Amino acid sequence: MPGSHGSLTKAGKVRQITPKVERTGVNARSKKIPRVRNKKLYIKRVVLNRYGGQANSIAAQKHARASNKR
Repeated sequence: MPGSHGSLTKAGKVRQITPKVERTGVNARSKKIPRVRNKKLYIKRVVLNRYGGQANSIAAQKHARASNKR
């Protein structure tokens, strides 16, 4: 039968009976809203001409080498 992937009487049942698990560690903190995060990255990348990601990553090292050549 086309268009039937399960009856509507079962809709939402699994989520209701699944126990709630609290977020821990890195996921416990709420994330910044995209507008604030993008503004911070823009200032870092464009205005200050720094690498926007993690400071010690391989990409940050490449960026440092490339900016020293200019």
